[in-house]
Amino acid sequence: MSDQALHLARGALAPRSRAAARAERLRAMTAWALSAPAVILMALLLIGPVIGVMALSLTDYQLGASTLSYIGLDNYAEMFGDRVFHTALINTLLYVAVVVPGSVFLGLGIALLIESGTSGRALYRAIYFLPVMATLIAMAIVWEFMLHPQFGLINLALGRIGIPAQNWLTDGDLALWVLAAIGIWQAVGFNMVLFMAGLVSIPRFLYDAAEMDGVPGAWARFRLVTWPMLGPVTLFVVVITSIRSFQVFDTVHVLTKGGPNKATEVLLYTMYAEGFEFFRSGYAAAVTVVFLGFVLALTLVKIGVLDRKVHYS
Repeated sequence: MSDQALHLARGALAPRSRAAARAERLRAMTAWALSAPAVILMALLLIGPVIGVMALSLTDYQLGASTLSYIGLDNYAEMFGDRVFHTALINTLLYVAVVVPGSVFLGLGIALLIESGTSGRALYRAIYFLPVMATLIAMAIVWEFMLHPQFGLINLALGRIGIPAQNWLTDGDLALWVLAAIGIWQAVGFNMVLFMAGLVSIPRFLYDAAEMDGVPGAWARFRLVTWPMLGPVTLFVVVITSIRSFQVFDTVHVLTKGGPNKATEVLLYTMYAEGFEFFRSGYAAAVTVVFLGFVLALTLVKIGVLDRKVHYS
């Protein structure tokens, strides 16, 4: 091709290239304009408060005070040397370690039982989902009456079979485990619904193929088909349950107030006590930052570990 022909071809393509570039810029600007409200809301409602709490944690601000001073990392130094914070952290981790596997596996088991049945599915779903719909503070008051050492239904039922009455909420060796049992009871229904949605979405031809290949029984079908296909749902359930378990506060506040002798003190209750009972807002903000860090780290670790084992169809 001659130089004149190449020049003419380039001249013809140049307007098209400029038009394509303008169209691409217009699409990008349109995308940013459409996403701007969500970005602004995220900045105002999520990122902004986190930055504010981090800034507050570096001060000695007390609730209601007209002034504050920058003290750097003094709140964090005090916190990591505080026995109450250590107790709250250990109690929170123990609570999460009990509630997460307990509610996940019970939710999965109940979902499998309901889906394998032929009648009464709607009734069973409503019964197990009731704790999720109920107000947890109101249900905690009901639990307080049920766990009463003199006239509580649980001690009365145990007395019928010869087991002595227990001080469930005032015994330091029992109180945290009782709260964990209530946490499992409250989370099972939500996890059950998620697992049932995952079970319904599993293609039936996979079970037919497994049967044709000679898979011997229900356990083998669960291990080879159901469990791998529930991988994405299981990952979501574990992460959500872990975050919600870290946020335990209502039952602690209503039933034990962190007692007896700090046996049920958890991180969120420590934040509440420091911020709204002792009015140490700067210190409470430092506890909040550490709490958010633990939740974020736990979530990233769970996703990093479990995501490698998840089968995405």
